[in-house]
Amino acid sequence: MKTALVTGASSGIGAATARQLAAAGYRVICAARRAERIATLADEIGGAAVVCDITSDADVARLAEAVGDRLDVLVNNAGGALGQEPVAEADLDKWAAMIATNTVGTARVTKALLPALIAAEGVVVFVTSMAADAGYEGGAGYCAAKAGERAVVESLRLELFDQPVRITEIAPGMVRTDEFALTRFDGDRERADKVYAGVAEPLLAEDVADAIVFMATRPKHVNIDRLAIRPRAQAAMHKVHRTAVS
Repeated sequence: MKTALVTGASSGIGAATARQLAAAGYRVICAARRAERIATLADEIGGAAVVCDITSDADVARLAEAVGDRLDVLVNNAGGALGQEPVAEADLDKWAAMIATNTVGTARVTKALLPALIAAEGVVVFVTSMAADAGYEGGAGYCAAKAGERAVVESLRLELFDQPVRITEIAPGMVRTDEFALTRFDGDRERADKVYAGVAEPLLAEDVADAIVFMATRPKHVNIDRLAIRPRAQAAMHKVHRTAVS
């Protein structure tokens, strides 16, 4: 049985991806900070749970030990957004936290697991964001973090051009999950709901997971360099069709 590892597997895209990889026949290692959630998920899908904060060298070392010598699929999903203030009002501690997880943390995990991925001729799927494409009002910190993660993807693919491992990226647009916007706005449900107000059909975590599994299961000579995915209602980052909200 092939093995996959999903970071940030405690909710949203990560949890959905773990379920779909398990359904595709993989033994899935679920990694996240929230022990109870990933333990429940691992029991559900017949996988394993490893508590891991990707900003911790010690945690990532333990994760690599749990993985062992071979890994077929790594889904770098852990990350997220914090706040949406303009640069003039920026909370730079939040910026640092976003860069520490999305950019540096993802690089830390990838570096630790590359030997196992190369040994298995595996594939890495980086879950970035359309925020990596360009800035938007209030998004400078998150855009910087995701653009930094994309730089890791692009550099790594060039560095490993002669190695039997594929480096892929999926860049989601508007995805409605239980926690992404809620975390971004410090638990403010009203602000979180406004992100999706009037959008009839934003993407769901399962939609992105379906695309991730497709990317991870292509033949070994096929590399999906970057897949952009967004709902039909979102023509661009700044142009979203919304119906009237009463």
